Amino acid sequence: MSDGGDGAAAAAAAAAAAAGGNGDSDGAAIRVARRRLSVVSDNRLIEGVSTMGIDAEEQKMASGKAAPAGGKGGSGAAPPPAAEEEPAPPRSVVSCYAGFSKRGFAPYNPRKKNQDALVMAEDPATGSLLFVVLDGHGEAGDKVAQAFRHGLATAAFLHPLWATDVAAALQDCIEAVEAELLADHSVDTDFSGSTLVAACIRGSSITVANVGDSRAVLGIQQVPGGALVAEPLSVDHKPDAEAERERILAAGGRVFAVEYEDGLDGPPRVWLGHMDVPGLAMSRSLGDKVAHTAGVSSEPEFFTRELDPSAGDVLLILATDGLWEFMSNEECIGMAAQSREPRIAVEALITEASERWMKEEQVIDDTTVCVAFLGGWSGGAP
Repeated sequence: MSDGGDGAAAAAAAAAAAAGGNGDSDGAAIRVARRRLSVVSDNRLIEGVSTMGIDAEEQKMASGKAAPAGGKGGSGAAPPPAAEEEPAPPRSVVSCYAGFSKRGFAPYNPRKKNQDALVMAEDPATGSLLFVVLDGHGEAGDKVAQAFRHGLATAAFLHPLWATDVAAALQDCIEAVEAELLADHSVDTDFSGSTLVAACIRGSSITVANVGDSRAVLGIQQVPGGALVAEPLSVDHKPDAEAERERILAAGGRVFAVEYEDGLDGPPRVWLGHMDVPGLAMSRSLGDKVAHTAGVSSEPEFFTRELDPSAGDVLLILATDGLWEFMSNEECIGMAAQSREPRIAVEALITEASERWMKEEQVIDDTTVCVAFLGGWSGGAP
């Protein structure tokens, strides 16, 4: 969820004024939702509202089964003979997967865009699966997320290090897509940006890249037939984390939460040293030119491990904070484990998350969820 605009010098004052309100339901929703905004501002453009029209694009439910090792897409015609025989790519531990990006709901914003984005791409040449979820924020947050949706996978699959060093290739490509975006003057990224969490699965190895507070979580069945436990494969980048805070302060930025008159304080945010902007609620993001002058970083943090379904590694979830805001890692893994197909798991998670948003805040954040079953896991109650 985000608040776009050209600044936030009056952020606290605007928030206090909103807290006064006129007692109507829209005002109440704004008063509660302010705690979750990724960027605060004195501008009333919330969650990517644009007077230029409504973005009707909605990513539909997509699912698939991992292609056989060495499998090729296209017409099915036999490939030309190779000059030298090449080893077949490793067989993926992913048996099937599904994902969906759902637009949220805000009663005060009928023209709301979905600022999330989802990528699920297969690279037969290396036997790789690449899953990416993005959560845009600010007035142009949807454009930031879409830039990575359309550019990252293609760039990664063509990168010279993709076959040998996934992390290095992803880091280069994330930097390249961001640099191209920042150079595009048709997209105002001063106060707009996106999170990113990506997972490349090749054979039994997974490499996760994370920028911001979207999240990747692994479900592990430690006892045959028992409940799954959750193992995070990423760490949320928040301004109050010690290392993140130190970097921000060293760059001349400040970290503090907005104090509201009604006592409902928000999360710690990043501010310039001399001005109360931009109020970013994460310490790493893509885009966000102004926040980056205050120590916010776009450098991804990487995590790599081997996946062993025979040892209980059976379920993977990637999602934006629309899922994680009111649901724990354990709850999400447990709910997904009850489903016999990734598609059903995705639907159940998004439905539950939406209900909790409405109960807690009378708004629903954009929510993107990708679920993968590993090693032939079929789900269902133990």
